Amino acid sequence: MPRTFLFVVIFWLGTTFGSFGLSAPRNGTVVTVLFISSLSVAAAVFLILELDGPFEGLIRISSGPLQYTLQNLGH
Repeated sequence: MPRTFLFVVIFWLGTTFGSFGLSAPRNGTVVTVLFISSLSVAAAVFLILELDGPFEGLIRISSGPLQYTLQNLGH
């Protein structure tokens, strides 16, 4: 994934949440909801980036089933 696209998406999401925060009244419920929402979006972006490279990163899958399948395709 291009870094420029990632920066644009993060800037856009930050601007969106910033505008929500400016137009909302300041109380504990609003702050909590904005915090949980921003964590949710951050986790979604993290998972998308992790799934972009399935054999590297924090979340890895085994390459064994893929190698087994490729070996048996030729038979």
